[in-house]
Amino acid sequence: MAGKFVGAVLVAAGLMAVAGQVAAQAQEEKVLNIYNWSDYIADDTVKNFEKETGIKVRYDVFDNNEILNSKLAAGKSGYDIVVPTAQWARLQIDGKLLRKLDKSKLSNLKNLDPAIQAKLAGIDPNNDYLVDWLWGYTTVGINVNKVKAALGGMPMPDNAWDLIFNPKYASKLKSCGVSFLDSPSEVLPAALLYLGKPAYSKNAADYAEAGKLLQAIRPNVTLFSSSGYINDMANGAVCVALGWSGDINIARQRAIDAKNGNVIEVLVPKTQAALMFDTMAIPADAPHPNNAHLWINYILRPEVHASLTNKVFYANPNTASLKFVRKDIAGNKTVFLSDADKQRMAAPEAVPADIRRNITRIYTKFKTGL
Repeated sequence: MAGKFVGAVLVAAGLMAVAGQVAAQAQEEKVLNIYNWSDYIADDTVKNFEKETGIKVRYDVFDNNEILNSKLAAGKSGYDIVVPTAQWARLQIDGKLLRKLDKSKLSNLKNLDPAIQAKLAGIDPNNDYLVDWLWGYTTVGINVNKVKAALGGMPMPDNAWDLIFNPKYASKLKSCGVSFLDSPSEVLPAALLYLGKPAYSKNAADYAEAGKLLQAIRPNVTLFSSSGYINDMANGAVCVALGWSGDINIARQRAIDAKNGNVIEVLVPKTQAALMFDTMAIPADAPHPNNAHLWINYILRPEVHASLTNKVFYANPNTASLKFVRKDIAGNKTVFLSDADKQRMAAPEAVPADIRRNITRIYTKFKTGL
């Protein structure tokens, strides 16, 4: 009898838990507010989710982590899904700005590449808060013909970073347009790597040296942009850019589609570059957390994750998706890096507050030219 009683209690408790989950789901209005990077989703991703779930999506965009972080830090952003880059997400986890994931609602986590999960675990132990959206790296993109013309008889450097960080090259490329990402947290790691320093150094002296490097090449930078540079590359308004790998490949595709004669190429540095993992996360004060979990699990479907890669030319972490990725993209070694190239890349790390302030000061001085 006692066993039957305990069993009945357990069954009742289980039913109550399920009922509680259903009730929580029912209490949420059919709304989902997403804050993501610009040019970073397939054309039908939102539409298909809305059609399947009946949930209305409000989709806003940003173009650097600093903007996203300021909104989360201020609180009550109203967003249910945000897409911070991993090292910024670490700061947000520490600041209790993100909600721990309910993995029982994320059955498609099984599709994720264990190697990518392991890298993210360095930022987010046990992958408790973050799910990778897409990944890429910060690098140099060029308009092949315009760069060759601007360099004249000078051969291309063996180190791609020389094109933007060595005044010998950058001064010549100024004539056809040099663009830098408008983001301190992307520019400084690239400069540090060029100097042979750790991308996420904790040493203030390393940043002082990077600041001197940036000041030396400042006269050659004609544009600061974290989104508009894609079209500028595609239409030939700039010939070299410090940008994100996928963005440069988007510019390449747009130039091909426009048949405008601009040949855009992503360069994979033979030295180091910084990997970037953009991650889905749920703000701690998200008004619709259950809907947010539905969205994450939907993105983790192989065909959905593949559609993102097919549109924006960033690699995805979903091993089950590869059979749905266009063959020309799956075989593109500037999208899905070779193992050797991946091993050379610097994994993301968070830096302490004093270093972040220093990065911002150095970058501001660089951008303003003061």
